Amino acid sequence: MKATEAMEEPGADWTECQVALPALQNWLVLDLATEDPESWARGLAAEHLDSGARPEWQEAFATDLLWYWGAARRQGALCAALLAPADGAVMASCTVRELKLPAQYLSVAALRAEVALAEGPFFGSQDVTEVDLPLGPALRVHRLEPTDPESDTGGITEGVAHYVLPSRYPTALECRLLWSTLGFGEELEKVADELARSVTLT
Repeated sequence: MKATEAMEEPGADWTECQVALPALQNWLVLDLATEDPESWARGLAAEHLDSGARPEWQEAFATDLLWYWGAARRQGALCAALLAPADGAVMASCTVRELKLPAQYLSVAALRAEVALAEGPFFGSQDVTEVDLPLGPALRVHRLEPTDPESDTGGITEGVAHYVLPSRYPTALECRLLWSTLGFGEELEKVADELARSVTLT
């Protein structure tokens, strides 16, 4: 999947962000540029689900798509995609966004300091490691947190975020994979790493 940067700042010298989606299950790319998200969601739900799926299930899936679409738009995502087994529900979500950080924060040490200040709530401690990606150095953060901190339902969201500092460009990117389907953590962590390794700017 790819997205074109708005180039709002005159110093920007890249125009496109690309991510290679791994060949695992089905990926549904979110059309963040659409002006008619409701029609887009209904169309994608009908395409993804079996033709014999009940109307209420198609409507529920379209509602889920709209929720993820809205969340990605609010985050200012450059691109986003959902991992959903064929004819099944959403398993995980991937977003890539640019972090508009001052120059003094464009270092792995500064990113690590910011992550350390994150208040959570989290389950256990954050797993923070420094990694080298093809695009540049990055901070990899793995953590579990409540799906809804205000709720007593006990839902858990697991995720891996890579905060990448492209070697050729003075910016920072966040490539994040989130999932609530516990039991697939080890496999999805590998997917998150694969996604981060594939990010390019041109």
